[in-house]
Amino acid sequence: MIINMERKKFDLLSDADLGAACFEPLILTYKREMSKENHSAVSEQFYSRLSSGQKALFTFYVYYNHACKSLVELYWWSTYFRAQPKTWSAIKGGLEYFEDKALLNILEEIDLVLERHHYPTDLKEFNVKREELDDNKDLLHCLELLNIRLNKIAPFSIRKISEYIRSNQAEFVHFVD
Repeated sequence: MIINMERKKFDLLSDADLGAACFEPLILTYKREMSKENHSAVSEQFYSRLSSGQKALFTFYVYYNHACKSLVELYWWSTYFRAQPKTWSAIKGGLEYFEDKALLNILEEIDLVLERHHYPTDLKEFNVKREELDDNKDLLHCLELLNIRLNKIAPFSIRKISEYIRSNQAEFVHFVD
């Protein structure tokens, strides 16, 4: 699932645009394949076809593109992905792959906060609603602080990912000049 791109375009892309350009074809393929019947098998099959760097890129952007939108989205998507242990582990593993200790630390803190508040670690028990965040002031406060940190750290995470892509171009891009 390596994308075709002109070398000049690749060189001119900002860090954020480069990551997004390499993620976009992956997510489109994933969504197309997930529209098939057996979601779990399709998801695992898709993921197995990615290189290690693509897996890390994919899991980062799947989480980040949802969680960065707002405090409520950070809350809901973190609880949702955490209720899928393989997915939550893959997201954290992707951050380890990019050696992004700062963002990984935030996810581990989110994990601890959700554990302290007895949030589910299985989709069978998952019935979290976005509106519930306002009902728990301690959880709200903890996540507000983590959200602030996430928003400060994310640009550095995106830069790390972009640097990785630029250093490992063949893993993501085939140049068509």
